[in-house]
Amino acid sequence: MSPKILSFLKINIGLIFVAINIHFFLSANNIAAGGTGGLSIVIQHFLPLPVGQIMLMLDGILFVIGFLIIGSAFGAVSLYSSITLSLLVWGFSIFFPMDKPMSDDALIELIIGMIIGSFGSALVFSQNASTGGTDIVARIINKFTHMEMGRAVLLADISIVASSAAVFGIQTGMYALLGLLIKGFLIDYAMQMMNENKEVVIISAESEKIKQFILLNLNKGATVHTAKGAFSNDEKEVITTILARREFHRLKVYIQSVDEDAFVTIHNMNEIMGRNFKSFA
Repeated sequence: MSPKILSFLKINIGLIFVAINIHFFLSANNIAAGGTGGLSIVIQHFLPLPVGQIMLMLDGILFVIGFLIIGSAFGAVSLYSSITLSLLVWGFSIFFPMDKPMSDDALIELIIGMIIGSFGSALVFSQNASTGGTDIVARIINKFTHMEMGRAVLLADISIVASSAAVFGIQTGMYALLGLLIKGFLIDYAMQMMNENKEVVIISAESEKIKQFILLNLNKGATVHTAKGAFSNDEKEVITTILARREFHRLKVYIQSVDEDAFVTIHNMNEIMGRNFKSFA
């Protein structure tokens, strides 16, 4: 499967998870935990339209305003993601209408929904896309106030949470605030897990076989240098490579099969920049 198709699939799977959270968990409980989805939940209280339809209108308005104020800084992928998310939420409301919450426990629904939605958002973000909405508002705030993007997004989302408290009551507003905090934490955690690589340092008597396995079977590069043992005074090759979790598992199995006495250290790497990895830009 080509990288572009895989990226497209990941974005759509992520959008489905986000839409599930908005329709089945947040909207059903009137919890407006930020984003255009949250603002649409508040607006629906006054305008009896499906949340997805309101999201579609809001995102359209925001993209037009953003284009006029900021220019063509919004990628086609983010525009696609924004429209698709709105249509998914709208479609769920047609085929799976929710007249009431699934349970009497709004807190547990909030937590489960945020786990699902945050994983979906992280999938979308990992493909350098976004779901639009408050990201556009944040860019507008940043343009005129030079406020950092993270703070601008938080300001926009907190404003939506505050409106939720004013419309649905202070308890629901506190649920929305909790949801916003959970979302921020879980998205960061999920992004770290998705981007996690492992730096593997190997000292082995079978270093030549291990090098060939890394280069030919895993299609990865490696750095080799010579080190001398302080106790034995023997010189040995030290292999250093950086692998994804699945690739590391394959390498570990191979090393065990060729040299059970190999010395291996592993370090988790959450962000790597440079050739074949994340760009510095």
